[in-house]
This record gives sequence, structure tokens and C-alpha cells, in this order.
Amino acid sequence: MAEQQGGFSPETILTHLKANNVTHVVWLPDSETNFLYVLMQDEPSLDLITVSREGQAFSTAAGLSVGGAKPVILIQNTGLMESGDSLRGWAMGMNIPVVLMVGYRGWTRHGVNTDTAATYTEHFLHAFGIKYFLVESDADADRISVAFEQAERTKQPVAVLIGDEYHGFVQR
Repeated sequence: MAEQQGGFSPETILTHLKANNVTHVVWLPDSETNFLYVLMQDEPSLDLITVSREGQAFSTAAGLSVGGAKPVILIQNTGLMESGDSLRGWAMGMNIPVVLMVGYRGWTRHGVNTDTAATYTEHFLHAFGIKYFLVESDADADRISVAFEQAERTKQPVAVLIGDEYHGFVQR
């Protein structure tokens, strides 16, 4: 897989999901992750579970985890913030070792955020005590496995902030 300069490819995400034995992807589909969706849909080792509201992702992932599955939650930062109580009650309160792959909408590496959602994302994670890792490109993708290791070790959710949401999920 060739590294994309400044981008994060959907193939890289899929490779890391498979390497970490993810069984289910819980998410609310959106247009930004369409190419990732196509790849995941064709992957026989993954079951895609769609939700109608982001808050449902946490109860769904908790149920899957308690049942022996290994879910991951794909969510946008705005949906994460809207889901704070579900995160607290279902994932944190039940000690669910789940990785949250969070689209970091509005974030730029130079600190000139284009959306206030980016302004509050890290503050939100700090307030909840959620450890997180920033991934901007394929070169940073090893942090995904680190997040899975930490989630398993602590039995708590860990976030991976996808800092190239609008540019990286492109078809090759």
C-alpha cells in the first residue's frame, strides 16, 4: 500500500481493523466515509451495524462487546459530543474496551479551525478522561493499534482522531 502524502486512505483503516481482529463496525453512515464503507462492505470478516443516532452506537457496541465481539465505533466529532451521556453510561460505565474512530471535522494542523466542532473536540475528550491519538496520514496509522492495545489494557474507550477527514478518504 503506497503512502499518500498528507492523506489517510480507507485501505489503511481497513488493514488496521482487520489486524486488530475487529468483528463489527458500528456507525452512522455519512458521505465523507463512502469509500471506506465500500471496502468494509466487501470485507467478509466485518459486520457493519448502522445506527440512526450516534448515541445508539455506544449501547450497540457495549452489547456486542459483552457478547464476545470486538466492535469499533466510527463517529464524527459532532456526533461524539452529542453522545456524551451514552459514552459515559454505556462505554465508560460498563468498562467497554472500544476504539472510537472520530472524524475531526473542522480541524487543521495549523490551528485555524474551520468549524467550532474542532475547537471543542479535544476539550470534550479531556473532560471525559478519554485518551486519544491523532492520525493525519497513513504514516500515523500505527497509532490505531496503539489505541486498541490501550483500550484492552484499561477496559475503557480510546479515541483515534482522524485529522484528514475531508482529504484522506479518497478512492485510489
